[in-house]
Amino acid sequence: MPKIPLLAGAATVAIVLASCSSNSHPAASTTSAAASATTGAQAGPPVPSSTTTTAAATGGAIAPIPAADISPAGTWGQQPTVTVPSGQPPTVLESADLITGSGQAVVAHDTVTVQYAGYSWVNKAEFDSSWSRGQPTSFSLDQVIKGWSEGIVGMKVGGRRELIIPPGLGYGANPPTPKIAPNDTLIFIVDLLKIGS
Repeated sequence: MPKIPLLAGAATVAIVLASCSSNSHPAASTTSAAASATTGAQAGPPVPSSTTTTAAATGGAIAPIPAADISPAGTWGQQPTVTVPSGQPPTVLESADLITGSGQAVVAHDTVTVQYAGYSWVNKAEFDSSWSRGQPTSFSLDQVIKGWSEGIVGMKVGGRRELIIPPGLGYGANPPTPKIAPNDTLIFIVDLLKIGS
């Protein structure tokens, strides 16, 4: 089976579609959906596709996720429930700390150990999850998509952060799996376990 940089299959998960009223994300109904595993998994962080051309970096400007679109905080260390907003996705990187950590803070180029779940804005489904694989993953912020290398900086150990990543900071027109649409916006929830190798 060919390997891709992201999990190709996903364990059954609950998805909550946001009921939102913000101008940036028109209202949607709240419902549940499930994605079931259909193919094998490849462990690993969200690394850039070798054919991806990313747009210019945000220059450190990260917007807050609108309150109506933020996922539930859940319990640190346990698989989260992810809110996938409807309507038009943001054009800039958005971030929200769902649980604020109290440990060391991430700086650029750090190596981190995390648990994470990734969802497609277009498909409203999980495309990758270290929780589904049953183990955390470690990587350098120099090895991942720009939305991660910019969005994880400042996060503290013991924290949970949500990132909404526009395609220019993700996989652009060349996603590594059909579970991500071309020019898709990505939603990640990340628990930071450790900094350093």
